[in-house]
Amino acid sequence: MFTSTAISTTRFADLFDRPVPRDLREHAEAMCHDTFVDHYGHQGGPIRLGSWGAAGDDDLRRGITAPRRYRASIAVGDRIATSTAAATGPVAALTAMLHERGMAVEMIKFHQLPAVGGGIATFIHGSDGVRSEWAMGWARDPVQSALRAMIACANRLHA
Repeated sequence: MFTSTAISTTRFADLFDRPVPRDLREHAEAMCHDTFVDHYGHQGGPIRLGSWGAAGDDDLRRGITAPRRYRASIAVGDRIATSTAAATGPVAALTAMLHERGMAVEMIKFHQLPAVGGGIATFIHGSDGVRSEWAMGWARDPVQSALRAMIACANRLHA
C-alpha cells in the first residue's frame, strides 16, 4: 500500500494510465487515494483471510491446468477455521470457501489495473443475491490483490 503523503492527497484516478471501472470513475476522480481505499478497500469487518496456499505448483509449471487444491485460514467473527477447495484459480477457490462459510459473493464484474508507481488494484463488483457492492484490493502481487478485493467485497456485503 502506498504511504507517501503525495499519494495520499492525489486523486485516486490519477494513479492509473487507464480508467478505473465506469461505475467507480466519479468517486475515483473526486476522492483522494486514502479516502477511496478507506471506502472500497477497507479490510476490517467480520471476515478475515489468514494463511493462503495452493498445492500443485509443479503441475502449473508443467502447463497442467486442471483444478488445484487451495487451502486458507478464514476468520468470521471470532471463529477461525481452515478451508479447502478445488478450483481452477484462487478467486474461484476463495469464492467457494466463503460460500461454505455462509458468506456468498457472486462476482458480477472483475477488473485489475496496474498502478503507475507499481502495484495492482483489483476492483470487484459482487452480490450476495440481494444487494451488490463494489470493493477493491491492492497489492504488488495480482493474486493477493484479487484475494484482498474478494474479502473487502464480502465484508461490504455481509457487514
